[in-house]
Amino acid sequence: MTTETPWTLARRAERMNPSVIREILKVTEQPGIISLAGGLPSPDTFPIEAMREATQRVLRDHPREALQYAASEGFAPLREWVAIEMTEQGLRVDPSQVLITTGSQQGLDLVGKVLIDPGCTVAVESPTYLGALQAFNPFEPDYVALDCDDDGPRVEGLAAARGARFLYALPNFQNPSGRCIGAARRDQLMHTARTMGLPVVEDNPYGDLWYDGAPPAPLASRWAEGTVYLGSFSKVLAPGLRLGYVIAPAPLFPKLLQAKQAADLHTPGFNQRVVHEVIRGGFLHQHVPTIRTRYKVQRDAMAASLKAHLPAACRWNTPQGGMFFWVELPEGVDATALLPKAVALGMAYVPGAAFFADHARANTLRLSFVTVSPEQIDRGIRLLAQALETHSR
Repeated sequence: MTTETPWTLARRAERMNPSVIREILKVTEQPGIISLAGGLPSPDTFPIEAMREATQRVLRDHPREALQYAASEGFAPLREWVAIEMTEQGLRVDPSQVLITTGSQQGLDLVGKVLIDPGCTVAVESPTYLGALQAFNPFEPDYVALDCDDDGPRVEGLAAARGARFLYALPNFQNPSGRCIGAARRDQLMHTARTMGLPVVEDNPYGDLWYDGAPPAPLASRWAEGTVYLGSFSKVLAPGLRLGYVIAPAPLFPKLLQAKQAADLHTPGFNQRVVHEVIRGGFLHQHVPTIRTRYKVQRDAMAASLKAHLPAACRWNTPQGGMFFWVELPEGVDATALLPKAVALGMAYVPGAAFFADHARANTLRLSFVTVSPEQIDRGIRLLAQALETHSR
């Protein structure tokens, strides 16, 4: 019997790589590990009773429709809800522009399929969301990684993105850096992008998770016809529902819809109906503030622990929202090489190198604070400091 495979992989498959985060999460399943690695919302925030009641109502009132094939665009009342919600945030949206997706991650995949050709340029922040790079890589773009400061991409750096298919940006409490682009910088970025004819893909999974003040209006509100906006229900309801949405300019919408149809026909109609049943009466306006209150305590606990335990040569900024701290270790310290020592001591994090499209900074790491108690956070940061001390000897 031959062991040779008869399968020939497509060239794009060579650019598919396993998620560093998913691989690290396997390590965190070991007993006793304090995981500050995964970007998972706290299961204590899931509105289980509201979901249970909504599920019962959907199965009681519309069982056949909920369990049948559905429109590729999404459940019409849910699309209308998204349009109204976004209009209240300063972005005028018609329901016909809203495409319901299987998580906002699918939105990234659809954008890649529709907009990226092999060898074309895509501009990204530095660092940027690892999942976006995974979604875009199979379509073989060349990346331009924009220089960023604590307020986001530097406007003068946009010149390097001239001719790019689009700029991918996370303006609110970015994964992984936690930074939030201020109003003035948003104005400058979008004015420059519009002048250049550089479209923008705006990804916003964390915008509702603010602790010190709501973020400015979306980038898309400054140039709607030049922006694709991605949103998600994962961080404010539950990620297991796999429910997100894309808001696209009218000329682009049909192609995104066709890509969606080819991918999965439609996002599960049952899930869409349950979520709409939960949120249609204003539930999120009461629920999300409880998440903010919980996460702010944990954010503050991590800020205090980092200050108390990490050496002075480390650098970080306390995020105003979201789920992550981005830590720069002393020069010469490789966070990937440090990780096994940290795990051996009983804590885990995500090395930062995977979040760079190019010129990765090995001395960076990402810490998540929302799934662990303040006591566990302090213990985990103490162990990280211990691993650093051991590594530096």
